Amino acid sequence: MSCILIVDDHTIIRKGLIQILHELDTRHVCLEASDGVQAIRILREQRTDVVLLDVALGERDGFDVLRSIRSEFPKLGVIVLSVYPESQFATRAIRSGANAYLNKGCSPQELGQAVSLAAQGQVYLTPLAAGLLAQTLRQPADQPRHAVLSNREMQVLRMLSKGESVQHIAQSLCLSSNTVSTYRARVFDKLQLKNLVELVNYTKEHGLE
Repeated sequence: MSCILIVDDHTIIRKGLIQILHELDTRHVCLEASDGVQAIRILREQRTDVVLLDVALGERDGFDVLRSIRSEFPKLGVIVLSVYPESQFATRAIRSGANAYLNKGCSPQELGQAVSLAAQGQVYLTPLAAGLLAQTLRQPADQPRHAVLSNREMQVLRMLSKGESVQHIAQSLCLSSNTVSTYRARVFDKLQLKNLVELVNYTKEHGLE
């Protein structure tokens, strides 16, 4: 029997995942959290084997939550499960300590396999994710990492480096907080940064303020 915590801000997604997990194995015990704060509280109170973690959680994105989980529960299995394709976030998820990155369009069987491996502390890589990780090892060393950012991502980078919150950036750019959180996650992924301190240092080092 595995205890699985589903962290997603959409109730219908959580309920759908619970149904799928129970169809895969009726012994699964499923817990729910709508944000990172609730997730950490549950993990402190309840023994958990695997966390299914969404990327877009509003003001605090899933990668921030992943860092908190890894800091406090280093051996816990974590699967980042998102609507975004692997090409956007798979490498960052694995580098940040996730046991797997899956698109929400994956098959129940693939989800079940990832959950099983994550519960054992192992990593599950799709062929695409494995290829993306290999590509990062072959990037030209002389090309600055920010060269791959889009204009919007560069804009978000500069605003983040000035200490602006996701909500404030969203208002300034007339975007939703979730959209800005997505741009924020892409910036951290492409620049291979772990936190805002590293981001600020990167912008200063490369004159991007």
